[in-house]
Amino acid sequence: MKLILARHGNTFGPGDTPVWVGAKEDYPLVEKGLQQAHDMAAAIKRMKLKPDAIIAGPLLRTKVGAEIISQDLGFEGGIRIDERLKEIDYGSWGGKSDDEVEALFGAEVIDDWRERTIRPAGADWAPDEQTLRANAEGVLSDVLSEYQSASCVLLITSNGNLRFFHTALYDGDQTAPSPKVKTGHFCLADVDDGVIHPRLWNVAPNDI
Repeated sequence: MKLILARHGNTFGPGDTPVWVGAKEDYPLVEKGLQQAHDMAAAIKRMKLKPDAIIAGPLLRTKVGAEIISQDLGFEGGIRIDERLKEIDYGSWGGKSDDEVEALFGAEVIDDWRERTIRPAGADWAPDEQTLRANAEGVLSDVLSEYQSASCVLLITSNGNLRFFHTALYDGDQTAPSPKVKTGHFCLADVDDGVIHPRLWNVAPNDI
């Protein structure tokens, strides 16, 4: 089996000020974000993969991305929505720009999270890290058990959530790539005898 982990496309257009977008900020995909979904489908075709299952988070940006990919691939199985793929709720950080967050909490905490997945001390984010890890491990376990005969499964979620899939897949590997996944990018893993072997991380569809 091939396992594809994808991040939704852009929710900000030219001239917009990017802000922290979590579970409560249910923003739609902008024009570029819609195109990124089409690009993802094209990359899957170039890899000669055809998903047997498409599973997406419940937010608008992941659902719409999944719908576009599904349509482009001619997928007829129906998109499965999994609440465990919902983005982190960034609490009081949600809807704020980096400059606003930095003014309140400092630049170091932003870098710690983005580059090292170190959750800021005292941040009012939800759920807790234990739950996020359990969600990622649970989704992967369900994929392995429910789709044993599948050739390809596609999961579509968000960057914060993907960091915990990175932890589950790389399991402390010091040579692992950065956990960050850019908008519209994807990751690929091979599944062999029930064991997941990460192969690519944070790849642009157009690079395939």
